[in-house]
Amino acid sequence: MTDNNIDGKVVIITGASSGIGESTAKLLASRGAKVVLGARRDDKLQQVVSDITNDGGHAIAHALDVAVQADNDAIVRLALETYGRLDAIFLNAGLMPSSPISALKTDEWHRMVDVNITGVLNGVAAVLPTFIEQKSGHVLATSSVAGLKAYPNGAVYGGTKWFVREFMEVLRMESAMEGTNIRTATLYPAAINTELLDTITDPGAAEGMQALYEQYGIAPERIAEVVAFALNLPADTTVNEFTVGPANQPW
Repeated sequence: MTDNNIDGKVVIITGASSGIGESTAKLLASRGAKVVLGARRDDKLQQVVSDITNDGGHAIAHALDVAVQADNDAIVRLALETYGRLDAIFLNAGLMPSSPISALKTDEWHRMVDVNITGVLNGVAAVLPTFIEQKSGHVLATSSVAGLKAYPNGAVYGGTKWFVREFMEVLRMESAMEGTNIRTATLYPAAINTELLDTITDPGAAEGMQALYEQYGIAPERIAEVVAFALNLPADTTVNEFTVGPANQPW
């Protein structure tokens, strides 16, 4: 399969300042995509844009809190105003402050819901009018293997990722029924070496997760390749789910 279906596409990527988002942005840009990058850390975003443009790619960035609908609307407008079209959005922003329920870290629970659930809803709400009008578009989202099975310390995080699974699947089905040709791809990564562990404040959960990732973790570029594969598929084909992780991890 060639890269012809990526070349020239305009793709919004959230959570693009590091990890999977940054790796995906750089890979897609290297294959001819025009990437529109969003995250809260504008300084890191601008560095990613600089890296891409210095390599001859096309990239712009917009400071973005996915939990704020207006921010999502603004990055869609930026993509359309700058590049004149929008082909895909990769909803990748996420938090994973794992902890046992009994620790009652309720502030972290609500922040996970804000970013991992509301952020996905806001991103879809921002792009859907454009995708429906043009009768094409691709929505990709990062769930987790914790969105496929339950794990101790992951009740709320896993719950948010189960939501992504359900929402994306219904979006795919309804789009097919409505004839809008909107495709979806939900990714379920296992241990991928990103900054995700930095948000864990519970000492026991942090220690256990750190040991797990040190043993099994693989590079975020592996997930970027899967995103590129999904975006490169012909317009009449969708692969709606990808479970991806280290070959030696028994997730």
